[in-house]
Amino acid sequence: MESTIAIVGRGRLGPAFVGALSATGHSVAGPLGRGADGTDADVVLLCVPDGEIAAAARAIPPRVGRLVGHCSGATGLDVLAPHEAFGLHPLMTVTHGGAAFAGAGAAIAGTTPRAEATARALAERLGMLPFAVADEDRPAYHAAAAIAANFLTTLEAAAERLAATAGVPREALVPLVRAAVDNWAALGARDALTGPIVRGDEPTVARQRAAIADRAPDLLALFDALADATRDLARVPA
Repeated sequence: MESTIAIVGRGRLGPAFVGALSATGHSVAGPLGRGADGTDADVVLLCVPDGEIAAAARAIPPRVGRLVGHCSGATGLDVLAPHEAFGLHPLMTVTHGGAAFAGAGAAIAGTTPRAEATARALAERLGMLPFAVADEDRPAYHAAAAIAANFLTTLEAAAERLAATAGVPREALVPLVRAAVDNWAALGARDALTGPIVRGDEPTVARQRAAIADRAPDLLALFDALADATRDLARVPA
């Protein structure tokens, strides 16, 4: 018989998981509020902020055979003790509108082979591609995810702001950004790199820097740091 699953957490991820799992025909309870005891579910998945995981886990009565998991990318499984525990972190942005999990990666872990197998099965049921990440590697893994998603968005906000000073709308940048990401995915960072720095055109870079100093001086330190990092990348053998 298929196990029942309870989702605890009513932020962005909890409702997204409930909707996605329900769409596959899985029996799901929730999303339940923080402090829920997991009802009679065989599997309880905590979709709460990292700082609330331990308290949410303590609210669930330990029971032989019950699995308790969390969806944190940076947190280990020790916060779920004494439960038989697993981790399932979707490597995907989740907005208030939900998320498309199919095709996304999923970092999984388990305190027992059964727990890890459950995390893997849930990921696969949602169409995700699971990979194991050890507890000691989770902060580095999560930092990489933040750079790839959050920091990229911050950079695009800077580009959008600077473009606006020239009367260029955000929409005009979108195809360029998508092509850059697609090229990185297909070729890797070094071979996907384009622009004046990789061409060695420092006079153009200097003119860019002057424009930023004039129109958005608070972005200058960010530009300089990224220009230096790009020079380093351009020097990596192709």
